[in-house]
Amino acid sequence: MRIAVVGARGQLGAAIAEECAAAAHEIVTFTRADFDTTDDTAVAAVMARVRPEAIVNGSAYTNVDGAEDAPVTALNVNALAVRALARAAETHAATLVHFSTDFVFDGTASAPYTEQDRANPRSVYATSKLLGEWFALETPGAYVLRVESLFGRAAAGPEPKGSVAGIHQALMAGQSPPVFVDRTISPTYVIDAARATRKLLESSVPPGLYHCVNSGSCTWLEFAQELARLAGVEPRLTPVRLSDVPLRAARPLYCALSNAKLRDAGIEMPSWQDALARYVKSRA
Repeated sequence: MRIAVVGARGQLGAAIAEECAAAAHEIVTFTRADFDTTDDTAVAAVMARVRPEAIVNGSAYTNVDGAEDAPVTALNVNALAVRALARAAETHAATLVHFSTDFVFDGTASAPYTEQDRANPRSVYATSKLLGEWFALETPGAYVLRVESLFGRAAAGPEPKGSVAGIHQALMAGQSPPVFVDRTISPTYVIDAARATRKLLESSVPPGLYHCVNSGSCTWLEFAQELARLAGVEPRLTPVRLSDVPLRAARPLYCALSNAKLRDAGIEMPSWQDALARYVKSRA
């Protein structure tokens, strides 16, 4: 299968390109320097040249707080660029895979969100991601995968970034990183998300919206404590509450996601504990 991976230099895009290449698919990778995803004409021209059988969109504007001051940029990258890729996928009868986020929910639930639960974004970033979902799902054969709290890296991918990498680095340096005691998450190991993406592309699973996170949920404090245990270091952590931290954009307090729909489709996501153990081993 000829697969165009957009955003192939990012954390998730690199993992998907590596996973699919290892399975003998023909991978054509694109980075921000290759073409502007917000330019409809450029997107159409590139995809007409490649003629992909699948388009995987790993690009996104992910600066949650920055989006509050740059709403046009966030909407262009997270929504309008998705519309351009969706149109190209439809033109070439290609499968589209697009990634979204738990931030589309308001975080007021008390049980893991399912794909049927009503989205209620509370920030510019979250709104732009929800619009991107809608544009993607207008295309026949499209998969929208919601991921959350991404961590890890492909063998040839960029250095890990994000909250997990920051906590890990601080613990290994003997520092005491701040961690939320009241934010509940379902973390996503990029290696597992990439494998699930490949399996979807190779399967006859019905297109649509799926939650693609590691199984189970935890607070950031619980996650960091397990990370410290696996790394063999003292869990010197500074517990904080979301209300104690001044943030430009609102964050969902409870954002655990259920991946039961993906499991019922035949794709099992390992537990977050198993994923974290593999991540720590890979970084040793």
